[in-house]
Amino acid sequence: MTRRLLLSYLGLAILVLAGLELPLGWIYARAEISRASQSVERDASMLAEVTEENIEKGDLDALPDVVGDYATRTGGRVVVTDRRGVVLADSDPSGRTGVSIAAEPDIARALRNQPTVATGNEALSATMPGSSGTTIRGSLRLTYPMTGVNARVHRIWGALAVAGACILAAVAIAAFTLARWITRPLRTLEAATSQLAEGRLTNPPDTTTGPPELRSLAASFTHTATRLQQLLRAQQAFASEASHQLKTPLTALRLRLENFEPYLDPRAHGSLDEAIGEVERLGRMVQGLLALARLENSATTPEPVDLDAVIADRVAMWEPLAAEQYVAFAVTGRTAGRVWAIPGALEQVIDNLVANALRVSTPGTTITLHRAPGVALHVIDQGPGMTEADRARAFDRFWRASDSHHDGTGLGLPIVRHLVQASGGDITLHRAPGTGLDAAVRLRPAADDPSQDSSGRPRFRPASVTAP
Repeated sequence: MTRRLLLSYLGLAILVLAGLELPLGWIYARAEISRASQSVERDASMLAEVTEENIEKGDLDALPDVVGDYATRTGGRVVVTDRRGVVLADSDPSGRTGVSIAAEPDIARALRNQPTVATGNEALSATMPGSSGTTIRGSLRLTYPMTGVNARVHRIWGALAVAGACILAAVAIAAFTLARWITRPLRTLEAATSQLAEGRLTNPPDTTTGPPELRSLAASFTHTATRLQQLLRAQQAFASEASHQLKTPLTALRLRLENFEPYLDPRAHGSLDEAIGEVERLGRMVQGLLALARLENSATTPEPVDLDAVIADRVAMWEPLAAEQYVAFAVTGRTAGRVWAIPGALEQVIDNLVANALRVSTPGTTITLHRAPGVALHVIDQGPGMTEADRARAFDRFWRASDSHHDGTGLGLPIVRHLVQASGGDITLHRAPGTGLDAAVRLRPAADDPSQDSSGRPRFRPASVTAP
């Protein structure tokens, strides 16, 4: 932002300088040329009078001295002709006398008593008739080089350029100071937001420098961040305390229900078992809610994780339990390599998906973990699957399929989606070929991630973990 402010200030200064200096330089150049033209025209008129007088008196030998003396003093070139256009005198030694130049346009007009003043890039020229009244006795051409005029014009343009550069340098220094003063609170505010995104605010933004609006914004942000941290700490404390406070009464309730069994009629034992099962499900639901609350209150930076090693480890852990239900595991696809994931997330994701797949798998079926290009992991079962409407709602909290007979809490898939999104990926549910469900988890490859820095860490940090 400092660079953009500096460029905007310099751009405005350049526009102002261009609007002032370009017209000034152009006016000065025109004035210099006008003054030089008037000077040449005046000198040409005076020389024409002197040479006309010499021609009238017949003193032609004096003409070379007159034009030579003027040329020596001013650096101009003077050519004098008679009334027929024949050159009588030329201050340029290479010029030829006795040659007629009456055909040249300016000489022809002068011999018709029509003075001419011409301005070119190289020289100024003034041609005057040598006449007394209406009697034309000759003509005079005075040519003055533009070298001096151009030098003065170039000097003024150079002076204007130097002045403009000095002004731009002063503006740049002032603009840089002003831009730094304006953006300093924004830089401290940016650093504070990055710290808050990581779950702590150790260096609050500066509220003592910068424009009043930014100081007020920094103060408001500090107040909001402080209040947010207090609320997060209170919520974390509640989640930690509730995990202990709820376990005890649920455990006591289960024990009391079990103690009722010897005193109940055998016909009520089924209802008692259902009540105990509901207490157990309530306990698992409480544990799931507390786990989800802890995830939402955390802001962990993703790290490179070996997906193949995690898959192999979790399959080895689940195979004995699956074998008891006569369900097999298959790992297919190419090696996935390292992916970005928050610590421990992949293990929980695979465990939840495999547990769901194992719950609906029938004996003799296979659970497939397939690794696809673009780093995607598919957990495919051969169970009854889900309808499209059920797949759309599967990630809602506490939702369970209407035809579900298991005792799940409806929090497994929300936790999975939360962990995947916190790792920078996504998860979708699809219909598997034939029957069953395909849970597709897509993660960012650690080697090819454009957002990582030179040390292999991601350039961004998740600001917060949103609720699934």
